[in-house]
Amino acid sequence: QVQLVESGGGLVQSGGSLRLSCAASTQSFTSALMGWFRQGPGKEREFVAAIGRTGHINYAEVAKGRFTISRDHAGNMVYLQMNSLKPEDTAVYYCAASRYAMSNDRREYDFWGQGTQVTVSS
Repeated sequence: QVQLVESGGGLVQSGGSLRLSCAASTQSFTSALMGWFRQGPGKEREFVAAIGRTGHINYAEVAKGRFTISRDHAGNMVYLQMNSLKPEDTAVYYCAASRYAMSNDRREYDFWGQGTQVTVSS
């Protein structure tokens, strides 16, 4: 069982930056694939980025060059640094954990946080 709590969302102007954090409970964190997903208004939840237990990283096209995912095993934390934000990045951002080695499929993630709202104004 992995419990996840996101933080760091907020309101930012277009072109600005935010850093999202996800605190994971200690049990099983070091063996979990960790991912970030987002769900915009009226849209399906979509993959943003994922980082495996050994540091392998995968980004969605919308995140490449602007977002950076990282993890801190000692602190049981996962981060998503988001730069050059655009209004279309407005969404609820979710942290998730998976037993798979790598996946961008939300159906393969077993545990989810409650989400944190990110709003980008134009």
